[in-house]
Amino acid sequence: MIIAGEASGDMYGAKLVEEAHRLDSSVRFFGIGGQAMRDAGVDTLVDSREMAVMGIVEVVAHFGVIYRAFRLMESLLKERHPDLLILIDYPGFNLRLAAKAKAAGVKVLYYITPQVWAWHSSRARKIARLVDYAAVILPFEVPIFEGVGLPVTFVGHPLLDMAVPTMTRGEAQKSFGLDPGRRVVGLFPGSRRREIVSLLPVMLEAAESLRERFGDLQFILPQAPGVERGLLDSFIGSADLDVTVVEGKSYDVIQTCDLIIAASGTVTMEIALFGVPMVIVYKVAPLTYAIGKRLVQVDHVGICNIIAGERVVPELIQHEAEPARIFAETERMLSDTRLYEAVRQKLLGVRARLGQPGAPARVAAIAMKLMAEGN
Repeated sequence: MIIAGEASGDMYGAKLVEEAHRLDSSVRFFGIGGQAMRDAGVDTLVDSREMAVMGIVEVVAHFGVIYRAFRLMESLLKERHPDLLILIDYPGFNLRLAAKAKAAGVKVLYYITPQVWAWHSSRARKIARLVDYAAVILPFEVPIFEGVGLPVTFVGHPLLDMAVPTMTRGEAQKSFGLDPGRRVVGLFPGSRRREIVSLLPVMLEAAESLRERFGDLQFILPQAPGVERGLLDSFIGSADLDVTVVEGKSYDVIQTCDLIIAASGTVTMEIALFGVPMVIVYKVAPLTYAIGKRLVQVDHVGICNIIAGERVVPELIQHEAEPARIFAETERMLSDTRLYEAVRQKLLGVRARLGQPGAPARVAAIAMKLMAEGN
């Protein structure tokens, strides 16, 4: 059984399944995932798009869907008794399912573990009680889990294998109709409807100000999988701005950009791997923010800043994610070439800390070993 509750987990899960099938083509996977995992051969009994919500208030609003999915997976643990349960990120759901697996005598491998370094340390001890093995993607997570007695391996970040463009930068510029003589600003408003509704309007307003300030800018926006083009057009159409919208091909889009305004999430790490300076923005429900601010114990939201140990790129969260602030931060980087290059080099330094490519293959090998030990 394999559980990926959102788009990034679906992407990582698909690569893991492909690598597992290279090792043993007879292994069968079922559980929760999206189109990528289905394409890889997973029997997805619940679509991860139905599960992809972030924030306490947002989860409550989708409680019925999530609860039914949980009960289905719980029953299948007992009925099918899989040789292994692989959990990918999505901690609120997955830690509860790990407890059910433990009770059912099913081994658990957690790939992309909950961010225990951002919360109270007691969470690491809880994970150690419920999980048999952790495959972590950040090097500083290893001593945390070793300290609570959980077998752990740093496998490297899976994005090192995945964040690969299909075209050269010149080919991408030509394909997207971009002028190679003008700078490109990317608008990355996220893959969830709520993210787009709350973030795209302020991004577009900031972009209008940038166009007035700089005469050489052009704007591009990648349409994330599962996002309706009509939703994007409803905001872009009301803005006084030309925006090139590209369906998919996010890595090709990233490499054409000189600077990006991005919703906080996996995409900010993808952008960092390309060394493209960015401004991170995000908004959640006020109650979610108020509770999270009391619980989270890190100084940064963007994972690239967390790994770097400093505020390499600006973060504008909640009330700060407004057009004037976004404009000010982007204008600063576009105007100051020394600052721009310093940020770019620090982002490339973040990439160097993420290990070597091959994470999906390493996790697949761990999964096979765990199943062999159980037979």
